[in-house]
Amino acid sequence: GDDPSQIGMKLRDEGVQGVPVPDVKAVTDKKVGEILDEHDAGRAVPEDLRNLLARAVRLRDHIDENQTDYHNKRALQNTESKIRRLIDYYRGDEIDETFAYSYEAAVEILE
Repeated sequence: GDDPSQIGMKLRDEGVQGVPVPDVKAVTDKKVGEILDEHDAGRAVPEDLRNLLARAVRLRDHIDENQTDYHNKRALQNTESKIRRLIDYYRGDEIDETFAYSYEAAVEILE
């Protein structure tokens, strides 16, 4: 259920049976995401892109209720720009070649 970064923080802070694990890769020679993928527990969308999609959906919902909030309209534009750049980066490897960002696609991914 948790993202790889949250799992890494829990291992660092709480540890395994009370023993902290400061660096998962130093212990296992694999990143947390690679371990999750081996056990078919990985996500379809990379964590950083998923977080940006969630932010864009929240901003869009806020702007629908507050049309004159120009600061958050600009924040939405910046966030959507980051999403498009990140999609170009991941396209072909971790994201389908035909994927294009839209609000509806973001809501569908987050469900």
